[in-house]
Amino acid sequence: MKKILLVSSALACIASASPAMAQSASTDEAEQDGGLNVIVVTAQRRQESVQDVPIAISAFNAAELETRGVSNALEVTQFVPNLVGLNNTGLGTANSYYLRGIGNTESIATFDPPIGTYVDDIYMSRQNANNLSFFDVDRVEVLRGPQGTLFGRNTTGGAVNVFLKEPGDEFAGYVEAGYGSYERYMVRASVDVPLADTFAVKVSGYFQDDQGYAINTTNGERANQNDGWGVRVGFRGELSDNARWTGSYIRTHADAGNIVNFDCDPANPTNCDGRFVTTGFSKNGNFGGRLTGPKNDFGLGNEVDMNFVSSNLELGFGDLTVNLITGFVDIKQNFALDFADGRGLPNTGNPIPPVAGYTFGGFTISNQGEHTQFTQEIKVTGSLGDGLLDFVGGVYYFHEDNTTDFGDLFTLPFAPAPTGFPIILADRTINNTAEAWAGYVQADVNLSEQLKLTAGIRYTDEKKSFDIRDNRASCNDGSIEASCINTINLTAANGAAIPPNQSVGLWTPRIALNYKASEDFLIFASATRGFKSGGWNARGTSATELLPFGPETAWSYELGAKTEFLDNRVRLNVTAFWLDVSNLQTPSAFIRGNGSIAFITRNFADYRNKGIEVELNTAPVDGLNLFASLGYQDDEYRIDANAPAFDAFGVQSVPAQQAACLGQLAAGLLPNTAGADNASSCGAGIVAPDGSLAEPVRTPDWTISIGGSYDAEMGGGLSLVPSLNANWRSKSEVGTSELTLFDQAVTGPNTGTVYPSNTQGLGSPIVPSSGSFSAARWIVNGSIALKSDTGWSLTAECKNCFDQESVESALANYSYLNPPRTFMIKGRFAF
Repeated sequence: MKKILLVSSALACIASASPAMAQSASTDEAEQDGGLNVIVVTAQRRQESVQDVPIAISAFNAAELETRGVSNALEVTQFVPNLVGLNNTGLGTANSYYLRGIGNTESIATFDPPIGTYVDDIYMSRQNANNLSFFDVDRVEVLRGPQGTLFGRNTTGGAVNVFLKEPGDEFAGYVEAGYGSYERYMVRASVDVPLADTFAVKVSGYFQDDQGYAINTTNGERANQNDGWGVRVGFRGELSDNARWTGSYIRTHADAGNIVNFDCDPANPTNCDGRFVTTGFSKNGNFGGRLTGPKNDFGLGNEVDMNFVSSNLELGFGDLTVNLITGFVDIKQNFALDFADGRGLPNTGNPIPPVAGYTFGGFTISNQGEHTQFTQEIKVTGSLGDGLLDFVGGVYYFHEDNTTDFGDLFTLPFAPAPTGFPIILADRTINNTAEAWAGYVQADVNLSEQLKLTAGIRYTDEKKSFDIRDNRASCNDGSIEASCINTINLTAANGAAIPPNQSVGLWTPRIALNYKASEDFLIFASATRGFKSGGWNARGTSATELLPFGPETAWSYELGAKTEFLDNRVRLNVTAFWLDVSNLQTPSAFIRGNGSIAFITRNFADYRNKGIEVELNTAPVDGLNLFASLGYQDDEYRIDANAPAFDAFGVQSVPAQQAACLGQLAAGLLPNTAGADNASSCGAGIVAPDGSLAEPVRTPDWTISIGGSYDAEMGGGLSLVPSLNANWRSKSEVGTSELTLFDQAVTGPNTGTVYPSNTQGLGSPIVPSSGSFSAARWIVNGSIALKSDTGWSLTAECKNCFDQESVESALANYSYLNPPRTFMIKGRFAF
């Protein structure tokens, strides 16, 4: 019945977009008449107009990205329905995407993100450096829903595809410079250099530097800067009438943080003018020999270096085209991050830990990572039967090697601050690999001029390996004790062996039917399967915690319409979806009895999400462009009530945990307290403090984006272009266990201990925000540009113009806020 209601809602929206007034218009006509631009995409691995693709896709060309003030990959997420984007906790270089409820905030290399990131058709397996700065971008395509047939593994939620500009035929380019908030300097430039009639090079680069928007009132340093630089050399060769080659080399360096910060100074709560941190761990700090290897000498910060190589050789053979697509990515990441602001972690007994300024941080992870990957694809596209059948197929190979040397330090209050009593929870090196082969084919059968049937399938064979070595001296003296975190000790608490290898072979089919009633009206229905790889819970601090988790699989069913009308001045796209995910991988963190953070990831439950997405673009008069998007979703975890109480590795099932929690609450115990008072099965994993299944994370019921720009001609070759956009999302949870601290005191039933806060929703949320709840919010961005037809322009812009604060993430009861308001003035000259 719910499916019928959902489809009926979609049909109502589709019916409202009647094609009766629609007229076809080519790209040239659209530009001449001042209508909407046609964006050509490759969502089906071949060039098509975005309006002809039976896939839910949001596409943005370079001009639109510039008008909306988008300067990096994260900022695109504001304009896509049912997409939530954020920096990973601590890491300003890493984006976490949640699309239709599917996402992952974990960046360690034994986890794979479920939203694939691609640059020029090259898959980027690691999240560590996916917050790409846009300095040479042609377009961005966000594909919503599983893309398992044409894009393969790790796209259960969708894909973000970034395409870079090819070198042009003429000597041309631009240079741009800007200055803004927090002493931010920015320079971007690009130049096209034709070296021959058939060969051209594009050289591009950027540099950015700022002080950081948060001030450390313990040591006077600035934090959460976004510094970096990058260089790209692009190549294009028209080798013959039947051969074409494009390629790129990109080198980037990023120094960007996202450590926990507060809108009022924790050391002086009356000072609320800015953003503040109080950790005593400094940028020039080190760990005093407590950790092994180079990471012992890391100070507070996060730096990532990336080398990226792509090559695409295209060969034509009559009606067939063959592409040889080769990619190599090398990422090196060094960071040391304090996730506890140099003090204890908030809990019901101590909801606002006092400032301590611990020298080594409150809970600090120091990490040295090296990640390399190689991909090779052979793609064939063509047409058979005089246009009856259009197809794309190929084979794909992927190999990656990862080395992660990292240690966890936790400071206990057993000695005076600022040193405290630091202990090493773990110091280990992980080596893990992944290798995958895949073959795929997808065909469009043109049943008539209006009706098309699409069918495709992919088979993926994947193998993964995992090896871990304890770095502590006692584990490297010729003997490996049972307490060492080592591969030979990989045994769960119940005695089950933890496998160091995983392999899987999966089919991911797709079928779609689309009907084109006219040139401007397309209706489609589809079913698609995707999967995400399994892995290991590598952040565990004992061998028994390094449990494996299996692949997650997804089936998505969509019904949609793509329409244009009023002489190409209105474009309305509507999609209804129903998503079923089996064995959802869910990372979770909780506070151990000793106060440190424990991490666990399991296939806790299945997941269902259903909703609708609407995108509207219009150019009602020449020069005026307006847009709006709306996303609605209704999701839930789904569990097997008859599941065994414990899985093969001794982890309690969710139904058993729920039953235990409800029994503890009935006995008067309190969730998330301590000792004999604690309802220990509540407020952990995906069980909320009240014993219900927690609300899935980062899935607001509603997401809305609106905006527009107007190109006002002023005469003399000048134009003034104001632009304004705003995005809203409804309330949501950002922590797996739906755990937020409230300010009403509660008394333990067995010990009589008075806990000054609770997680049961009694009273008001603790200030500053502590935990999972994220309130509804508006974010407004704007700019005004003065442009000349001689090539120069001046722009003033603001982001988060009204300085709206929003909880984006949570870790161990600390809430992570979005960046504050920023301004920038920049000038550009194109030649």
